[in-house]
Amino acid sequence: MIAGRARSHTQDGNVVICGRLAAIILVAVMLLNGCARASPEAPADLSNRPIRAVATTGMVADIVTSVGGPRVQVTTLMGPGVDPHLFVPSEGDVTRLSSADMLFHNGLHLEARMGDMMKKMPGKVTSVAVAEAIDQSRLLSPEAFQGAHDPHVWFDVSLWMTTVDRVRDALVERDPPHADAYRANADVYRAQLTELDAYVRRQAGSIPASRRVLVTAHDAFGYFGRAYGFEVKGLQGISTATEAGAADVQELAAMIAERQIPAIFVESSVPARAIEAVQEAVKARGWQVAIGGELFSDALGAQGTAEGTYIGMVRHNIDTITKALNARAAS
Repeated sequence: MIAGRARSHTQDGNVVICGRLAAIILVAVMLLNGCARASPEAPADLSNRPIRAVATTGMVADIVTSVGGPRVQVTTLMGPGVDPHLFVPSEGDVTRLSSADMLFHNGLHLEARMGDMMKKMPGKVTSVAVAEAIDQSRLLSPEAFQGAHDPHVWFDVSLWMTTVDRVRDALVERDPPHADAYRANADVYRAQLTELDAYVRRQAGSIPASRRVLVTAHDAFGYFGRAYGFEVKGLQGISTATEAGAADVQELAAMIAERQIPAIFVESSVPARAIEAVQEAVKARGWQVAIGGELFSDALGAQGTAEGTYIGMVRHNIDTITKALNARAAS
């Protein structure tokens, strides 16, 4: 949970935005409604300046930066450690959104609390939901997610590659004179992702099949598990908006102790205390499970670090998982 953001719970566990969060959303909608009326509907002329793009998450921003090159100035709304499931934009974010030429977001309800605001974007802002370009037959639809698709598509690198084409096409449509540059940049980035996907497969293949069980704070790694042969167990659901209870902790701890899973993992955008509680519950059952390290799930690392890029984040995650799950196999 992000510090300082109050929330209350209904009896069925759904999150209700309250207090100042509701006020911010109301102001945001009012501002964007005003911008929509005051701004011309025709897109701005980009012949003498770069495209001003806003991306919601670091993963999306990385694609836009890589494909757009110097023609696109990218602002990222959600920095390191920010949970997109719970993110509510500030008034400053609303200003940045309303003055942008293009908004790139994940879609599939990842940025759930921004939904109403994104629908109110001024007509001059081109909104692009990159993940919603993926063939729905390739998307996961867990029963616990109330009929919606799992939005964490970036954990399957081969699946995430398809969003590169979506970003390329959107930029070409918005800025046709520079189409060749966007297409060339997309080809280069896609080739890098092909190499990344092969690396993840090699690393995953080095872990004995019986040890390929990934236990994390929330159920963000379903696509990763399907693509690379892991059984995935998340303490919380796909969205972090619903917290795990004591029964969830005990159920997961029983499974870990029974199967003698060597390591479990915390996430950079989810408080560690829930996974630490699982570790203690496992210990009480007579098995010592290690915390194998921190994984980046819903946000990239700090800007300027390897983990601050999508490729660096994915490499960090698979290297951390491989080292932790192979540790006792080698001992």
